[in-house]
Amino acid sequence: MEELWFRPLVWTDYRIALLFLVIAPTVLIVWSFVRQMESISRLLIIYWRVASLLMISVYLMVPAWGIENSRFDNLCGQIGFITALIARILIPVSLWFWLDVNDEIKDLPPSFLKLATISWRWAVTIYSSLGAIANIPFLSCAFSLELLSTSFCQVWIEAPLAYRSLIHQDATQGFIGFLGLFGLSIYVLYFVYFLLIRLGKQGRSALEQ
Repeated sequence: MEELWFRPLVWTDYRIALLFLVIAPTVLIVWSFVRQMESISRLLIIYWRVASLLMISVYLMVPAWGIENSRFDNLCGQIGFITALIARILIPVSLWFWLDVNDEIKDLPPSFLKLATISWRWAVTIYSSLGAIANIPFLSCAFSLELLSTSFCQVWIEAPLAYRSLIHQDATQGFIGFLGLFGLSIYVLYFVYFLLIRLGKQGRSALEQ
């Protein structure tokens, strides 16, 4: 594959995402359950629901690796580039959207867990916002089959392909794409339910009424 000047940046982005979007919130949610801080636990549960779109994007991108792919494989990859950008937008929104959670966290007594959560929330907000801006040029990969097969787009599929080699060695690209589309279908149904029903009933309150 053609050597690209931004390939190291793409891999760095995936590594930062692993740290900020997977490892750190995993530690924080376990920590919050141990310390029984419900407001922080609630924020992180919401985060994981929204951030699952990133994992769905990884599954959707895997089938698009290579040049001679089926129409289904390419379609999965194209959708993956769109959902990856949407996830980077939704994640920071989900971290600040809920008024009651914001107030509860603000009113918590000083602690290292509170400081770590606030610091992580700001770090993810800045990282995701900058990442969304940086990914805008690559949105063109979602609308051009010719471009999708070039190094310009394929470089973003290298990390998802490495994930596949670790977790799904024996699975076909088509099956992984099916898993991605199935997960996306559930995600979209829940998101539509949230927008049309739950948001109207509860507003910006995370607590069930």
